[in-house]
Amino acid sequence: MSGPADFRKKLVGTKVLDVVRRGKFLWLPLDSGVSALVGHLGMSGQMLIRTPDYPADNLNRVTIEFETSKGKPLELRFVDQRIFGSLAIDDLVQTRDGGSGGFSAGKNRSKPWQNLIPVSAAHIARDPLDDAFDQDAVVSKMRTKKSGIKRVILDQNLVSGIGNIYADESLWLAKLHFDRSADGISKAKLTELMEISKQVLAAAVKQGGTSFDEQYKNVNGESGYFSQQLYAYGQTDRPCARCQTPIRRQAWANRGSHFCPRCQRPS
Repeated sequence: MSGPADFRKKLVGTKVLDVVRRGKFLWLPLDSGVSALVGHLGMSGQMLIRTPDYPADNLNRVTIEFETSKGKPLELRFVDQRIFGSLAIDDLVQTRDGGSGGFSAGKNRSKPWQNLIPVSAAHIARDPLDDAFDQDAVVSKMRTKKSGIKRVILDQNLVSGIGNIYADESLWLAKLHFDRSADGISKAKLTELMEISKQVLAAAVKQGGTSFDEQYKNVNGESGYFSQQLYAYGQTDRPCARCQTPIRRQAWANRGSHFCPRCQRPS
């Protein structure tokens, strides 16, 4: 396994060509060859862009010094409280479907790395906001699953980008109980759920994500405000916005599921 010295050796002197994301993976293709700096935020990681004179960030694990094309010095700081996140140099390989690797900062430019993805992220499915997301194919696969619908939409091999918060919100909006078996839900209802998930994700992105504490910041260190629009997640004992029944939280997969017991019945 490569260590810090090898990581530094592979990074120093290279040029960052782009910024690309798929699911929870973020990568920066490098000009040193078919490789990229790959980041995964884990549960509490943050990738922050700072100027060198910016005060030290608590729990900063890695600092990477950059220089912009205009000669301005910047730092990329990888801050992580729980140390579940990671940074690595990884090889890029062709995507399975031949489409783009993910969301790119240079989306409208033709790039030699456009259809490449890091080996560590190659198994991650596209998310509902991806232009190449095949909703019909995903819905067809969902209908073969005997697991609860929440477990299915959190399966990163099937669909990425949703996560626990947005799963609870999407299921509330679709009036689906989190533990209802996916194979017992109609194609029309699953299609509706995917459309709702797109809307939830788009709204969350517009609001900068969902910040409950200092662990959740964007690259500029700013909080997201989607937490002010939540209907289910974190709303335990508050009245359901549809029927006024108190929202419940039930332990689920070492986390919690938030739902309305009246609007979201198990069957």
